[in-house]
Amino acid sequence: MAGSGTPRNGTAGTGTPPSNTPATGTPGTAEDRTPRVLAVWCPDWPVVAVTGDDPVAVTEGGRILACSAGARAAGVRQGQRLKLAQRLCPELELRDRDPEAETRRFEPVVAAVEAFTPRVEVIRPGLCAIPVKGPGRYFGGEEALAAKVRTAVADALGRPPVPDAVPGAVNPETPEGPDAPRAPDTPESPESPDTPHAQVDTPHAQVGVADGLFAAVLAARAGVLVPAGRTGEFLAPYPVSVLGDEALAELLGRLGLPTVGAFAALPAEAVADRFGPSGTVAHRLARGLQPRPLVPRDQEPDLAVEQRFDPPEPLVEPLVFVARTLAEALHRRLSGAGLTCRRVAVEVACADGRTASRLWRHEGRLSATALAERVRWQLQAWQGMGTFTDEQEGFTLLRLAPDGLSPDQGRQLALWGQAVADDRVERAVARVQAVLGHAGLRRIEPAGGRGPGEQAVKVPWGEPYEAAVPADAPWPGRLPELWPTVVLREPAPVRVLDEAGQPVTVDGRAGVSARPALVVVRGREEPVDGWTGPWPAVEYWWDQSLARRRARFQVVVGGGRALLLTVEGGAWYLEAGYD
Repeated sequence: MAGSGTPRNGTAGTGTPPSNTPATGTPGTAEDRTPRVLAVWCPDWPVVAVTGDDPVAVTEGGRILACSAGARAAGVRQGQRLKLAQRLCPELELRDRDPEAETRRFEPVVAAVEAFTPRVEVIRPGLCAIPVKGPGRYFGGEEALAAKVRTAVADALGRPPVPDAVPGAVNPETPEGPDAPRAPDTPESPESPDTPHAQVDTPHAQVGVADGLFAAVLAARAGVLVPAGRTGEFLAPYPVSVLGDEALAELLGRLGLPTVGAFAALPAEAVADRFGPSGTVAHRLARGLQPRPLVPRDQEPDLAVEQRFDPPEPLVEPLVFVARTLAEALHRRLSGAGLTCRRVAVEVACADGRTASRLWRHEGRLSATALAERVRWQLQAWQGMGTFTDEQEGFTLLRLAPDGLSPDQGRQLALWGQAVADDRVERAVARVQAVLGHAGLRRIEPAGGRGPGEQAVKVPWGEPYEAAVPADAPWPGRLPELWPTVVLREPAPVRVLDEAGQPVTVDGRAGVSARPALVVVRGREEPVDGWTGPWPAVEYWWDQSLARRRARFQVVVGGGRALLLTVEGGAWYLEAGYD
């Protein structure tokens, strides 16, 4: 459930919608009835899952994925490049993302929520959701259920509960009464500068209830319980960027529709004609409805696959190998039925009668390799928290059950034997990943950017990838087509001197103070035989937190070696080399 931002209309503490906002949420028609959902959100979970002293940040794809409170106070933000983050916070400790640790650390939280209903859906480590209808009736209503879930999760995290969602509490800027919806007091994004966060060693959780999963996640981030039928009013002050469609959000902003409420006020027919299917889905979310109307259909076929063990298997490792075979069998069944699934339930049974089950969500098609990897994460998480011990007498069943079936749109196959070659590649990849792990073998995908380190990303083999910015877009300041053969993971500081031994500088108009004569790399002086440049690049000038101004030079030093140098903020760096 992507999206970030918080209401910026000057009424962050109010829930009063614009006068033209339709009253939406749970309309009376059967097709638009939206189920109530409770979401549990743990802020900065990638940081919680790693070990490190504050300030610390978790990186992925060469950018900041999440950071601690100390790093945020220094100006570090989600999505920043590593170089900029380290410049803002020199003592920042960088850690690679560890999905296995995130899953393992999140398992106690999921187990605590599972005590209220077995239908716990893990959106991702750090975020899960449950339907409210059944457990809400059993535990005395939504408010009582939310309070109990919050207390149970706080106990699982090892700290007192945070009173982040107080039903009926009146904010000085909100309408009176327990049924008045409240806009979030805190930004939706965990990386917003005003969001209160715990320290690295004090994780906490927030609980929210609303109509539908989309609104429930935003309610959890804000720590509020949205009354039934008032979700549209709760969503109204949010910026349209929370809908998760960047192109649509940009277009709506240009059309003078910056908020979800303004977008929701448009007639549904006009939205469908102007913005197409994707706009229709976003419009339904903005109105507090399901992404699409409910369509009655026959009971879904039973496509689950399972493996029974007789005698019981005492170790976890054999189950991991079996999981790959089951994942491939599940894919064959889904393919034969022309279906794909949005969730997969991993179920395990023991000889003493104990069982465990967990739902995993995946936005898009989940490959057999990726599914087997998630089964391994889940088994390790169960084992790490002591769900299965030596007394369970071994495992008797491993079952994978697809959930949330939908028609498979298919894919275009190549001609002239290409598919056969791809099958051989996939089998070879599977053998390598069985040894190195799912993320141990990666492929290179093109990405947009000006520097050589920005134009390619590493993606685990078998995982889908969609570039955030197109690689073929115009990139003013991009280097010529001759690309370096060696790109440093992190640019190394160097010194560039002129013939008088003075540092070479570049002014704001890309003027060079003197001809480079000497490059000092790690204390070793390299005379410059030739140079060209600069290629100036000004990026994100409209956003102070992301703005960058730099210039690149190509230089040839002694021995005929060619280097790519970058100057930024008066400092020189070695970015890459040419062989």
